[in-house]
Amino acid sequence: MIKVYAVVLILGIVALIVWIFITVLAGNLGRAGMDPEARFGVPGRQVVASAVGFGMAGMSAEYSPLDISWPLALLLALGGAAAAAWYAGLVGIEAEEPA
Repeated sequence: MIKVYAVVLILGIVALIVWIFITVLAGNLGRAGMDPEARFGVPGRQVVASAVGFGMAGMSAEYSPLDISWPLALLLALGGAAAAAWYAGLVGIEAEEPA
């Protein structure tokens, strides 16, 4: 399973770098339609974040000093993916001011 976590982590990091690069490029060129946030929105951001979260949490669980089984490591990796996707969905939401 370590190879699965590693591949997903690498794909997630590459997708994150490409996302950032294209966002900057779209801003510099003034082409809002090219911006990944405009094209894919929050669901796209959550997919990228969950890939990074899954890979990071899975690798952390597998290389933990505790001797855990692979099903538990998989559950921890899925928890990491869910937490990263949840947080990515919250980014950019402004908190309401109390009245």
